[in-house]
Amino acid sequence: MFKTTVLCASLLAPLSTLAATNVSPASNEDLRAIREQIQQLKESYEQRIQQLEQRLQQAETNSKNAESTAVQAEATAQQANRPAASSEGSFNPAISLILQGTYGQLQRDPSIPTTGFAMSPTNNTGYTKGFSLGESELSIAANIDPQFRGIGTFSLQPTGGISVENGFVQTSALGNGLNLKFGRFFSGLGYLNEQHSHTWDFVDQPLVYRVLWDNQLADDGVQLKWLAPTDMFVEIGGELGRGLGFPGTDKNQSGSGAEALFAHIGDDIGIENSWRAGVSLHETKRENAVSNAVNSLGITTNISSNTLLTNTFSGDTHTRGLDFIWKYSTNGNIRERYLKVQGEYFRRTESGQLTYGNAGPTDSYAVTQSGWYLQSVYQFMPTWRTGLRYDRLDPGNASIGASIANVASSNNLINNYAFNPSRITWMTDYNPSEFTRLRLQLAHDNSRQGLPDNQLFLQYIMSMGAHGAHQY
Repeated sequence: MFKTTVLCASLLAPLSTLAATNVSPASNEDLRAIREQIQQLKESYEQRIQQLEQRLQQAETNSKNAESTAVQAEATAQQANRPAASSEGSFNPAISLILQGTYGQLQRDPSIPTTGFAMSPTNNTGYTKGFSLGESELSIAANIDPQFRGIGTFSLQPTGGISVENGFVQTSALGNGLNLKFGRFFSGLGYLNEQHSHTWDFVDQPLVYRVLWDNQLADDGVQLKWLAPTDMFVEIGGELGRGLGFPGTDKNQSGSGAEALFAHIGDDIGIENSWRAGVSLHETKRENAVSNAVNSLGITTNISSNTLLTNTFSGDTHTRGLDFIWKYSTNGNIRERYLKVQGEYFRRTESGQLTYGNAGPTDSYAVTQSGWYLQSVYQFMPTWRTGLRYDRLDPGNASIGASIANVASSNNLINNYAFNPSRITWMTDYNPSEFTRLRLQLAHDNSRQGLPDNQLFLQYIMSMGAHGAHQY
């Protein structure tokens, strides 16, 4: 109130002086009028001063509240950045279990190897005759803290036993489009390799994956991916691994035993079309890799008629690949209908030293082999799909040192089979929900020379629990 009085006095002083100077002889009525005007001025200025004081007080209160809110927000952010407390309620991972099973009706023994790929591992088809519990998959995933996320996928083998399919940690806060992954993981090369078996469009992998990657390349190591900040999808990645997965061999040494590079680009064409293309390179070394089919004739009539020897190979392996996928959906609605076309091509060159037989000669061995597949899947109703796939392989023409060729000629060693393994496969599946898939598959397999195989498969895939989204 002191401030109000002082302000009023300062305002009224000139008026009082003015009144005393100019209206000395004024009447009582004039004096009363002047006093009333002065009183009105005083009341008006007092009201304005009170309003200004109220606004000042409100502004000071708002400023204090803003500072308090900022402090609370900073404290909340700091708390969020701290690792979660190790209490039972603070850890809530996503857990899923995939159950698979097949019934296979085959004309041939699925263990008979593909003709011409002697240095490939035992024919890993992934299926058997009759009823079979397929690979069940248990997966656990959770954020570890704001910087890292962990994923563990465990394969429950139908014959018993558990193996670690994937077990890795990946970053979530590197920024600049970078993502680092370390542990055991499926390689990012190609298109199908990163996909788990329950997401495949057919019961089995293409032939080229079977003979060149033992169905799927996984390794222990580190992977770095970079996603470019562009409208078009551009991804570049590299890997350093132990070399544990075929075609590598575990060398039990320091440093990396395998390297991979890959790049993918993709884009949308309107709202109905999208595509992705990629290139891959994989290099590794093999040391004392064992094979027992180098001298096989390709199983022309009866496997017992061929003399199979144990051979070992040490050398370099270089594989290059191309992949492409295109998707179309009417009005961009993939839940109703869509068409997907994809294909991959791989070409592998191996060169090194081959020891023929348990105590045979050792000499040079080199071969370039390749394979590709092309497939299309059409979802013609929201719950029904059908697909067609064609596979083809080229065993190449092996170059073998003279000392081996001289000894092995009597054992029917073949370096050029003049035969291209192939297969054509049709499937249809019913998907009443995203958790259930029932599939019928028919195939004509001509991957073993002289042993064509007509195949029928029935398969179920059931998913329980939380499961992350699948890749493009």
